[in-house]
Amino acid sequence: MAINKDSVGGTLLVAFLVCVVCAIVVATAAVGLRPLQDENRVLDMRMNVLQAAGLYEPGMDVNAAFERIQRRFVDLDTGEFVEMPESYDQRRAARDPATSSRLASSEDIASIRNRPDVAEVYLSVSDDGDVQVIILPVSGYGLWSTLHGFLALGSDVNTVVGLGFYEHAETPGLGGEIDNPRWKGIWPGKELYNDSGDLAIEVLKGTVDSGAASAKHQIDGLAGATLTTKGVDNLIQFWLGSKGFGPFLERLRSASTNSVDDSEDDEFTVSVVN
Repeated sequence: MAINKDSVGGTLLVAFLVCVVCAIVVATAAVGLRPLQDENRVLDMRMNVLQAAGLYEPGMDVNAAFERIQRRFVDLDTGEFVEMPESYDQRRAARDPATSSRLASSEDIASIRNRPDVAEVYLSVSDDGDVQVIILPVSGYGLWSTLHGFLALGSDVNTVVGLGFYEHAETPGLGGEIDNPRWKGIWPGKELYNDSGDLAIEVLKGTVDSGAASAKHQIDGLAGATLTTKGVDNLIQFWLGSKGFGPFLERLRSASTNSVDDSEDDEFTVSVVN
């Protein structure tokens, strides 16, 4: 039976068929492009790790450069290395009650609500097996969004090598200045701990007094972006504190033999250069 294309039924049928065809095309493209999307996601993550560690150069083979980077896993409560599958996703783990811990409001200064029980760390290792740079994933809420990035530390577990954010939705020209190379360039060389061993690094609301003794622990705030500045300071304080990587960093700093050995397996031995 012929269908009257000008009738309501005919119009609805044509619209339905168009929707079905479009849905099939979109679904096919999504499935077909997924491997490429996953590959690009991994490549982007690796590039951000290298950038934070000061090891990235434009045009370089990112995957080749990343061969010097070891991905390890740390139990945040104990600071010890643990074994996890390579498929482990820290951000997904933070959303799962079975693999995360709910933070009390007094602990949650970075406003992340849940902290994963196990976190990733990336170690830049020399040919001799010595750790040269320690790269830590950090996150916390700014003004409009959660900031996700990497903080890189030198082999002394005290000196900042770099900081970079790979995901956020802060206001361009204001909080978005966390991407400004000039501001990121302030971080390298800053020290985490004071002479008493207490965490002293902080992001100020204003400008650092370069003549002050505390200047080596301080970073200029972002002009016109007080809440984003506070958010960056909060996430740094959290992830370097007792609920974050504090126990792990303390183990590295206090290791009398300049090594951390959390297993009889040599795979879990890390030498720290001082």
